[in-house]
Amino acid sequence: MKRRKFFKYGLGGLILGALEPVKAAEFITNSHDQEIRPIVLSTWNHGLAANEEAWKIIVNGGEAIDAVELGVRITEADISNRSVGIGGRPDSTGHVTLDACIMDHRSRCGAVACIEGIDHPISVARKVMDETPHVMLVGDGAREFAMDMGFSKIKTPISEVKKDWKQWKKEEKEKSKRPEINHENHDTIGMIALDTNGNLSGSCTTSGWAYKMPGRVGDSPIIGAGLFVDNDIGAACATGLGEAIVRIAGSHTVVELMRQGHSPQEACKKAVDRIIEKHDDLTGLQCGFIAIDKNGNYGGYSVYNGFNFAVKTIEGANLEDAPFDRNW
Repeated sequence: MKRRKFFKYGLGGLILGALEPVKAAEFITNSHDQEIRPIVLSTWNHGLAANEEAWKIIVNGGEAIDAVELGVRITEADISNRSVGIGGRPDSTGHVTLDACIMDHRSRCGAVACIEGIDHPISVARKVMDETPHVMLVGDGAREFAMDMGFSKIKTPISEVKKDWKQWKKEEKEKSKRPEINHENHDTIGMIALDTNGNLSGSCTTSGWAYKMPGRVGDSPIIGAGLFVDNDIGAACATGLGEAIVRIAGSHTVVELMRQGHSPQEACKKAVDRIIEKHDDLTGLQCGFIAIDKNGNYGGYSVYNGFNFAVKTIEGANLEDAPFDRNW
């Protein structure tokens, strides 16, 4: 693919504003001689490593759909991560069930939920999108499909996580324990990307709420809640308490707000405001959104402080603290 770099847009580096910062990045021209500002955005600090892997696809002219799949696989394979993939925490009965979804610029999408014992649920979701007429497979059906597709089986929980779960079970007998959704329990990685062809895609993968009820599924594998992409407008993904995000179809809401003319950050803030309006009790209710529009502008917002997101552009990598409505 033919490329040429253009002058810096505005001041070098990231230029921060009060509500909607102007984000500076170099432009690339695609094969149609259109100026594109490619970008990868993902939730939390584990997104930094994931973004680097995704960027290898983007910078070489690859498609965003491949970038967002391969990017979050890095997090899924990280055994030190307790909210995604192999190292994820189990439900209350000790079973690690994984959820994931993926969506491309043509509005094709695939998802798996409550899948156990299979590595890389994001790639299983991709196979659901590419190889079946369905959008979502769950439970045993999703696992059997994954095995038919040649995916590797894994044994979970890993020993360290199993030890933690046993301790939690012991404490649970003494008092009711409700795990917090905060910077210690991220519960997902969501990634959205704009490639050099000007196309958007997104992915989301998680082991869900630690010690959840068996069978619980949050927002992460649900198209329109944990993730939504409209290639004419933008893309968004969510993190935090999935039940609250589902109630407002969070990521779809963010994209629709961008369709109405709001910037990515304004749209994320308005979605957070809507969550706040729908709940009488916000105790422990952390939710956050990130979004990219068609021009490569981006933003994020959360209910409480503590949410950060990783940004990757031609200019480099950065971890940003999202604006928030209130302190913990």
